[in-house]
Amino acid sequence: MGGSRKKNKSTNVQAPTIGARSKGKKKNLPFPAYYYTVPLLVAALALCIALIYAKMTQSHDQTQKRDGPLNNLGGMPLGRPLQLPQTDQQKAVVEAFQHAWKAYKEHAWGKDELKPISKESNEWFDLGLTLVDSLDTMWLMGLSDEFDEARNWVQQEMVVGVDKDVNLFETTIRVLGGLLSTYHLTQDQLFLDRAKELGDRLLPCFKSPSKVPFSDINLKSGNSHAPEWGPDSSVSEISTIQLEFRDLSMLTGDTKYQIAVDRVMEKLQSLPKKDHLVPLFINAETGKLRPGTLTLGARADTYYEYLFKQWIQCSKTEQRFRQWFLDSMSGVKKRLLRHSKPSNLTFIGEELERGEFYPKMDHLVCYLPGTLALGVHNGLPAKYMAIAKNLIYTCYRMYKDMPTKLSPEIVHFNTEPGAAEDLYVKPLDRHNLLRPETVESLFYLYRLTNNTKYQKWGWNILQAFNKYTRLEGGGYSSINDVTNTTHPDYRDKMESFFLGETLKYLFLLFSDDHSVISLDHWVINTEAHPLPIWGSYYWK
Repeated sequence: MGGSRKKNKSTNVQAPTIGARSKGKKKNLPFPAYYYTVPLLVAALALCIALIYAKMTQSHDQTQKRDGPLNNLGGMPLGRPLQLPQTDQQKAVVEAFQHAWKAYKEHAWGKDELKPISKESNEWFDLGLTLVDSLDTMWLMGLSDEFDEARNWVQQEMVVGVDKDVNLFETTIRVLGGLLSTYHLTQDQLFLDRAKELGDRLLPCFKSPSKVPFSDINLKSGNSHAPEWGPDSSVSEISTIQLEFRDLSMLTGDTKYQIAVDRVMEKLQSLPKKDHLVPLFINAETGKLRPGTLTLGARADTYYEYLFKQWIQCSKTEQRFRQWFLDSMSGVKKRLLRHSKPSNLTFIGEELERGEFYPKMDHLVCYLPGTLALGVHNGLPAKYMAIAKNLIYTCYRMYKDMPTKLSPEIVHFNTEPGAAEDLYVKPLDRHNLLRPETVESLFYLYRLTNNTKYQKWGWNILQAFNKYTRLEGGGYSSINDVTNTTHPDYRDKMESFFLGETLKYLFLLFSDDHSVISLDHWVINTEAHPLPIWGSYYWK
């Protein structure tokens, strides 16, 4: 996208009256007739070219929207919730969703999260996180009654300008992303109106001296500030809001949202780094990175995901994103990619501030195989597919090697010869939060390779969730100990992303209809909310 395009002003040009009769005596022209006609023809041609160019190009200040209702995208019908044939495995995922939704509706309706053991709700932002996060999941699953009931809550009870501090990143990926995605799928103006209001209320976060956004904001007062726990923002949090704000600009024709997030990305790219890898924290006041650990885990992970996905979102027109992603992946290969002993498992470790390598990998890193596979699908070097396949196998082993067949939050790898096991888990890392990253990558790998082993792995993970986290009477709970099959120790919390991401990716993984969220027409945000690729229909 280029700079502003000003509207053409109409002007009246008086051309010489060549060869015409006047009331008085006929005058002789000082120059031949062609002297006057040629410039006029050139000017007319130039005007035509300018009009054609203006029609073909888009600008920050004025976007070209489609006319009339949209019926499908990439072969997938839009409007009402999907009513397509489902496989038996998909039906099992739908049943799991309904089991979770039943408890949420009974004990936490309209609240942020369900506490399934105590049968109470937990409020974080007062924005109905679980409900909004689940809207597009219900739409894809064809749950019309549940979807309509949730829509009514958004219309009648949702208060966007809540008098409470919220986190910019979490609110953007879960709530703004959920509203935008649901608008694209349904074409229902209600969701775009709510999204625009929320986007406007989040914008004051960017009024920092450095243009790097503050992490928290009161949605009623607009007061934005650093988090309570320290002066800095997480790098992943300020760099994983771009897809949503850019999409909002394209929908509304108002560039203020995209301008705000583009400045952040440009600022990040201007700062010194080690082989294009970012540390964990950045200060919104100074705009400076705080030196520290290099990781693809918590607080840095999705920075790399959104580098790549912004390139996809804009139909690969902004090559800087592609280059930034490739540069960073070269840094990952050089500094962080290792292999375990004795089985030679591929993993992504960490580099501590002084340069020491630390063989620790968060479950969060397991988004990377899917992103790399999607990259190869879009023309990135084929070597990244080999890394993706090796890494997703490691992620699956994080499940398979545990007694409950559920992955811990963090694993450590043995890298020295003579080790008996490839990976081990420290006591404080044994919890499972119902996270989606591995099943997310399984979805991408299956969709792009058609290898059914990825479906089988996903089915095994679903069975483990049902065995160790499902609660009688409704709901699922995260657990404290994946190594204990008799007392996994429920944490009494069902994260919104279990319905918004984990079950959605499992549902898509078990679908053989590749027109449902076609990867050539949609880019999926980090909270599993599909957004259209620019040019797919709105901005051709």
